[in-house]
Amino acid sequence: MAARPLSEAPEFAFGPASDANPHEYLKAMREQAPIARTPMGIVLALRHRHLELVTSDATRQLETETKVMQGITSGPIWEMTRTGMLFANGETHARRRAPVAKTFAFKLMDAMRPAAAALAAELIEPRIGAGPIDFVNEIAAQIPARIIADILGIPRSDLPVFMGWIADTAESLGFIDLKRREQIEKSLVEFNDYVEKLLNDRRAAPREDFLSEYVRATASEDALSEAEVRTQILGLILAGSDTTRGSLCLILAHLLRHPQQWRAFCADPQGLKKAVVAEGLRYDPIVSGVPPRVALRDIELDGYLIPAGTPIAVSLISALRDPEVYADPDRFDIARTDHPRWHPIFGGGAHRCLGEALAKAEMEETLAVIARLAPNTQLIGDVPKCSAGPIRQVGEMRVAFA
Repeated sequence: MAARPLSEAPEFAFGPASDANPHEYLKAMREQAPIARTPMGIVLALRHRHLELVTSDATRQLETETKVMQGITSGPIWEMTRTGMLFANGETHARRRAPVAKTFAFKLMDAMRPAAAALAAELIEPRIGAGPIDFVNEIAAQIPARIIADILGIPRSDLPVFMGWIADTAESLGFIDLKRREQIEKSLVEFNDYVEKLLNDRRAAPREDFLSEYVRATASEDALSEAEVRTQILGLILAGSDTTRGSLCLILAHLLRHPQQWRAFCADPQGLKKAVVAEGLRYDPIVSGVPPRVALRDIELDGYLIPAGTPIAVSLISALRDPEVYADPDRFDIARTDHPRWHPIFGGGAHRCLGEALAKAEMEETLAVIARLAPNTQLIGDVPKCSAGPIRQVGEMRVAFA
């Protein structure tokens, strides 16, 4: 039977319906067809089984195409896209990734667990019994930002400065709201200036920290331009702060909305912390999808023909609730045993997230500390709402530690 043309696939409509409850919207889409078309011409793959193909060498990472589609061909958003490892392929991607890959190796990042647990206890203990707090900014934002600052050798006193740029920078990664372009570009200019000063400081006065090692490595290899050197550090600060913050909020919120599972976790936080994070990341992923890639050849995907040159992405919100992989996928269940070995939330192939081990360490240790020190913690209100986008931004979330 001949493959069906893309024109026969349903169209994904961005708007109130998809924003209000993306899980239900994508479930309905998935039940119609295995793929959908977006108004921008990107094919959205909806099944878990599509992840391996879409992140394979049958495709390549989109580079600057998404920005060109929006009429952005110069300025700070363009430069970040053009010089970052996230939007690069082949030798260029490997060259940009290599200087940071060794530092973010699993064993080194796993060794950060005691620091993450100590920091979580430092922040949580004085707030126990103090009434409702702003969990997003007082806890979830502080832990990953302080740890990435320590790893990179950034003064903690500078945290309030660059934390204000992180959310704006995250918006620059995907299709942006063009009404927000001016503010995003202002933040990016300030962020770049800050990182440039950090790098120049280490060049003038090297220390025993990651940034000094990075400066030495990039200088001796002479393989990266100054813009590339700067963008990789900016990307690390962003990746080491934004997604972990949002994930911590959603995982804790869903745990507290399932009291029986929360009590089970409190009874054995060390034994269950990995399962809790794995399920939380599956059930309500902060990263909405694998970034768009380009088909390098004609691909047949579940009976649909995707011509070479077509942009294709995978919806993680859909794939992580695929009933072909997960039993009763709409149920939050920290005891589930059907997680794949490699969690899809961290991507796949050559672009799999460098910060996976660090993010897991921060989330697992923080949640275990809350369960141990404040087992009577309450969520004030409902699970926080998330904005749409490649990295979903968490709204207000208040908790009372007890």
